Amino acid sequence: MTSTEVTTATDDPGPSGYAAARLRLLQQEARSGPPRRSALARLTDDWLTALFTTAATGTGVRGAALVAVGGYGRGELSPRSDLDLLLLHDGSAGAAAVAALADRIWYPVWDLGLALDHSVRTPAEARKTAGEDLKVQLGLLDARPVAGDLGLVAALRTTVLADWRNQAHRRLPELAGLGRERAERMGELQFLLEPDLKEARGGLRDATALRAVAASWVADAPREGLAEARRTLLDVRDALHLTTGRATDRLALQEQDQVAGALGLLDADALLRQVYEAARTVSYATDVTWREVERVLRARSARPRLRSLLGGGAKAAPERTPLAEGVVEADGEVVLARTARPEKDPVLPLRAAAAAAESGLPLSRHLVRHLRTAARPLPVPWPAEAREELVTLLGAGEATVTVWEALEAEGIITRLLPDWERVRCRPQRNPVHTWTVDRHLVETAVRAASLTRRVHRPDLLLVAALLHDIGKGWPGDHSAAGEVIARDMATRIGFDAQDTGVVATLVRHHLLLVETATRRDLDDPATVRAVADAVGSTSTLELLHALTEADALATGPAAWSSWRAGLVTDLVKRVAALLAGEEPAEPEPLAPGAEQERLAVEALRTGEPALALRTGPEPALADGDPEPVGVELLIALPDRPGVLPAAAGVLALHRLTVRAADLRAVELPTGLGGPADLLVLSWRVAAEYGSLPQAARLRTDLVRALDGSLDIRARLAEREAAYPRRRGVKAPPPRVTVAPAASRLATVIEVRAQDAPGLLHRIGHALERSAVRVRSAHVSTLGANAVDAFYVTDGDGGPLPGERAAEVAREVEKALG
Repeated sequence: MTSTEVTTATDDPGPSGYAAARLRLLQQEARSGPPRRSALARLTDDWLTALFTTAATGTGVRGAALVAVGGYGRGELSPRSDLDLLLLHDGSAGAAAVAALADRIWYPVWDLGLALDHSVRTPAEARKTAGEDLKVQLGLLDARPVAGDLGLVAALRTTVLADWRNQAHRRLPELAGLGRERAERMGELQFLLEPDLKEARGGLRDATALRAVAASWVADAPREGLAEARRTLLDVRDALHLTTGRATDRLALQEQDQVAGALGLLDADALLRQVYEAARTVSYATDVTWREVERVLRARSARPRLRSLLGGGAKAAPERTPLAEGVVEADGEVVLARTARPEKDPVLPLRAAAAAAESGLPLSRHLVRHLRTAARPLPVPWPAEAREELVTLLGAGEATVTVWEALEAEGIITRLLPDWERVRCRPQRNPVHTWTVDRHLVETAVRAASLTRRVHRPDLLLVAALLHDIGKGWPGDHSAAGEVIARDMATRIGFDAQDTGVVATLVRHHLLLVETATRRDLDDPATVRAVADAVGSTSTLELLHALTEADALATGPAAWSSWRAGLVTDLVKRVAALLAGEEPAEPEPLAPGAEQERLAVEALRTGEPALALRTGPEPALADGDPEPVGVELLIALPDRPGVLPAAAGVLALHRLTVRAADLRAVELPTGLGGPADLLVLSWRVAAEYGSLPQAARLRTDLVRALDGSLDIRARLAEREAAYPRRRGVKAPPPRVTVAPAASRLATVIEVRAQDAPGLLHRIGHALERSAVRVRSAHVSTLGANAVDAFYVTDGDGGPLPGERAAEVAREVEKALG
């Protein structure tokens, strides 16, 4: 749309002329980004100017102006943005006339269905309100005249800016506090799967706050990349508005592919990565800027006292404390020593980073920028000092994160480790993951740093933690791809061939322990032997155990619990014994614990199910409060067809979510009833909502399900039909496979599917229809994903032939589809 078209469109001051011109502008695909936002602001200016002029003439009000504030004041109107307007008047007109003027402007805006944030004030009232309300003051910093008395607006702007600068010592800490509160409430934009582009940390609100800090003349944000990052976030918001037709800032999962297409991006992952890159730039600029604000305000408050002590205007130089060769602390930051020579010292970037992390201090932005341009590249392989400094940096714990982010913001990390670029800002679609791939790797190293006392080679643990998911930037199995990349990177870092092999093994098998412990029968010798063969030595097993825990703790709260920790520890003990030369014994029927034995005796005596619900915390993983784990449900009953689907269906009917489950045959001690086919089911469950059902009700329904008087499938189908499906990303289809060589005693059927009420019931029903016997079941739920393993045998108690096993897997997959 040309400027001539804009003028013509707004000759009609009514809503229809503006609406038509606005629609034409938004439909122009060739015009997007800043040009469209500016054109929309100009179009709106022209329309509002016509409205104001007509209204001012009709009401006879003089000495008034229409002022755009906030985003509209900056000339940045997204398709569904609010119009932030101030009707400023000098107070000479009567209240009724001013009110009539306002109505003649506001009502046409409302008639068009546009969101309007409006106020009517004199300059004195505007100044007073700004002094009381920080958000009002921030909006007025971007005040721009649209129509009317320009001098009135210019005077207000001058006054507001003067007040802002004079009160910076009080208002800037208040602004910083608002940012921290918002970050705690909305999260960090650079890691969220469904981020709020405006309110989350690193979003548009923080970018606006940086403008306000610059206007105070106290500090200025790093300029490099900031304007481009802000433009990216605004462009995404524009596309989101046009895609949804709503004034929303939340980039929901179901809309990401369409928004990506509107921006010409490949897919939703490419969109999120672009958003994360922009948010990371804003977040880093925010950190640096507020650190500088604190430094300046601290210096200003100390200056009068310092002058009195020095007896005049003498200025004391900041104290410089040596930290490492070429690195000192000055004024709360890590800076270069005066004698440092980055162009002759390629290890200096890592040495400075390690010193900063160890002392818990931030790296000066000027230092990082200078190192980026001046430091020579490290030779390959790295010298021993560089490798040691990297290990020191990774072993510093929480302080590592801030230092790593500073190096990454200036491109130093990808220069040191080129393969890092593929995982940088890479989203992880599994909601169990809290972080992007790169941040997860750093967080895993942070967690591993607290476990270094448990291993003989902490350096290998820390480097493996940093590299364990490095293959996620490549197609295929990320563990297999990661093994190759980790071998190259460990060689680059300077490890010898033996240590490089250990790091590669740890990366290749970083999921082995937790997956085996939660999905396999640990009493089966084949399970233990497979892990021992993969690990190879007790020293590698020790490292893998620590890496497994660090990886899970850095993934998110759903990935680790004392239950999983206990299973992994049990597996590690068994593997360590095998590696030490102790052959695992062939499995015997499970010897029940005291509570299981009591229930088994009752089930044997009555011939019916016996149940017990147990609640209570498990031991804490580390020092601290015990960890709540929900409820353990124990069921003992005579073995018979249909036990698994019946029990799982009853739990689903009572809205109990199965977090983990174990089903095994047990043998009672001699004298308690002799040999009998008894099953003990141990379930870890949680109520979807409301209170837990009574054990007696569960037992009654289980008896009815087993005798056929309770139609579980029909009841579950009725309940599912009564509730509409939730919107969201379509889950991938279920996958059912036969695990090769997982056991000599049974066939292992693995099921991976979206967790849902009745899932285990459907799996059990499919296995029953296939005429196989479930020897044991190992159920694990991780976020929205169920990963289950079923040890099945034929009627004679032996493993299934290959084709028969594949047929059972197909039948289960069909039942879940």
